[in-house]
Amino acid sequence: MTMDRRQFMLATATGVAGLAAPTLLTRCAAGRVREEATVPQLIDLAPASYFESQFGVTPELMREVIATALASGGDHCELYFQHSREASIGLEDGAVNRGSATVDLGVGVRVIRGDQTGYAYTEELERESMLTAARAAAAIADGPAGSAPKSFAVQTLENFYPTASWWSGISVDRRMPLLDRLNTLTFGLDPRVKKVRASFYDEDRYILIADSSGRLVADRLPMFALRLSCTLEDKGQIEENYDAVSLRGGVDELKDERIERLARTAVDRAARNFGARKPPAGELPVVLAHGSSGILLHEAIGHGMEADFNRKGISIYAEKMNQPIAGKFVSIIDDATVPHYRGSINVDDEGSPGQRTVLVENGVLRSYLHDRISAAHYRVPPTGNGRRESFRFAPIPRMRNTYMANGPHQREEIIRSVKRGVICETFTNGEVNIGAGDFTFYVKNGYLIEDGKETAPIKDFNIIGNGPDVLSKVTMVGDDLKIDDSTWTCGKDGQGVPVGQGLPTCLVSSITVGGVDA
Repeated sequence: MTMDRRQFMLATATGVAGLAAPTLLTRCAAGRVREEATVPQLIDLAPASYFESQFGVTPELMREVIATALASGGDHCELYFQHSREASIGLEDGAVNRGSATVDLGVGVRVIRGDQTGYAYTEELERESMLTAARAAAAIADGPAGSAPKSFAVQTLENFYPTASWWSGISVDRRMPLLDRLNTLTFGLDPRVKKVRASFYDEDRYILIADSSGRLVADRLPMFALRLSCTLEDKGQIEENYDAVSLRGGVDELKDERIERLARTAVDRAARNFGARKPPAGELPVVLAHGSSGILLHEAIGHGMEADFNRKGISIYAEKMNQPIAGKFVSIIDDATVPHYRGSINVDDEGSPGQRTVLVENGVLRSYLHDRISAAHYRVPPTGNGRRESFRFAPIPRMRNTYMANGPHQREEIIRSVKRGVICETFTNGEVNIGAGDFTFYVKNGYLIEDGKETAPIKDFNIIGNGPDVLSKVTMVGDDLKIDDSTWTCGKDGQGVPVGQGLPTCLVSSITVGGVDA
């Protein structure tokens, strides 16, 4: 079926209203959706031809918009087109309590002059709207007019998230059994479970990037997120905990074992805290458990390696390129190529291919995370880290999947080396001063280490320190790297992007633990 742009948007808008309507989400006693809400769908076309086929965005129109954006000069212009469909449903007390769907469409126009950016966007893919945005972005420049490319060359990409069944083709009545099953599993794991809250989110997104160099690159990005929290009660004491999984993929990636793990992990985390206590306070050796402890690496260290902070002299790493900043067994990577992980991208939002970037190699700082502007400043190639939340934002250097590589030690060996310390296992939130790297993180779950053995569970404490200082105090690195597949979203300059993070088990010789007096 073919339809013009107005018909297409009218059809998808009807889907938004339908899914948001509570009457369409009423459930019968058997636990099935009584009526199937309409989910807006993205038509399955090759990404490079999608915007022309569906919205009439021809190469000639893109060339005209670029020429208009460069009419006052400028070194570079890019157009970033986006069409996305998102849907979510939530369950609480065994019943659906919320549902929504949205369709987003627009284009952002960026003009770069030196290290300055002119940016404008429009939600209408009509010629006059795009030309108006181009003129607004062009205001950054004042010089001889630039020219549009004579033609575009479509770029070929590797695909790090092959998908057979896209979410836009999956109806609501196929989503609901996921939450029903998760709800039943969780209640069945422990009689102390009193409340279960679960939610499911999915997204399909088409993007197209055309620039003044003649590059044309497109991608279709899938995403889903399944979240669970549960409340347990035992003799008047209430404990709550959570788990989540989020990946770039379709139905095929939401495997049974992932759903089962989600329920087991959330219940185990909550149940363990019934017997947990606060750790001792003070400067202690800290073992960072593999997986979600990567939040510390991301926040306290990774942001300091984003090139815009270094170009502006804000980061503590600004003058440390090719200098040792950690032990020789420490290597840190930011990687867009991990199959199906949340932070993976085939192409960044400037058109640079997804790639694997080594930031720290055997303890030595080797690279920053670059977008086009910072790469030009440092006279190095872009690293594929120019990312944006949507067409409403200009791209800036952002992380993808950031992790520490495996080291030479085993987890048991690391724990045996600690006389008295703590293991930090589940992190929830924290605060970081990116310039200096000072941080505070809240730890929901962990364990005491006493005489080289993992002993009592501990809960609800803070660790306080400085990222570069902690990196220099990493004395042992395990061989059990785990990239966490939870719902991590990184916020910077008012925009959020999905990311991944990971860590092998690591020993930091000393971090301030905010517990109780011994």
